[in-house]
Amino acid sequence: MTQDTLSVDVNAFWNATHKAHLDVVESVFSSSLKDDLSALLVQAADTIRNGGKVMFCGNGGSAADAQHIAAELSVKLFQDRKPIAGLCLTLDSSAITACGNDYGYEYIFSRQVQALGRAGDLLVGISTSGKSPNVIKAVEAAKEMGIKTAALTGRDGGPLAGMVDVNLCVAHNDTARIQEMHITIGHMFCGLLEKELGLV
Repeated sequence: MTQDTLSVDVNAFWNATHKAHLDVVESVFSSSLKDDLSALLVQAADTIRNGGKVMFCGNGGSAADAQHIAAELSVKLFQDRKPIAGLCLTLDSSAITACGNDYGYEYIFSRQVQALGRAGDLLVGISTSGKSPNVIKAVEAAKEMGIKTAALTGRDGGPLAGMVDVNLCVAHNDTARIQEMHITIGHMFCGLLEKELGLV
């Protein structure tokens, strides 16, 4: 099969996606998100220096982003270095399905926060809408335990924006574009944190 036999216009889709991506990149990099990223960096550096860990949670593509960012911390970003304590709460299928079955899906992250989190840790919830009930429950549990909270959100930030200590909101309505910027922000966060901690 060649492009000539496709019913979809690849060039038009390619060009539209290119423009949309460049538009959201320009919007994010000209916004105040740099200040919010700095605030998140302060939180995370304080957490790690005091023996704590950074926990991540999210659903769907945001779960993948949570795993990705946690892995960059615990393994490495670019250079060999000591690991940074990053933990993703989307990985334990037994805990997630047991909790979902016994208590409800909205508690799959909060239950793990209660079990694994300690005062002084940091929880980063990722939700493109800012409305994910299980991420909201996780933040509520974290705050009750003295765990610092942050979020990566999109659109208008949703309820999460007003709940967390630091909110990094990609003010866009397209989920794909929001996710593209979330992982870009995640990479910058990891790169800055390892430098701030003097590990590279």
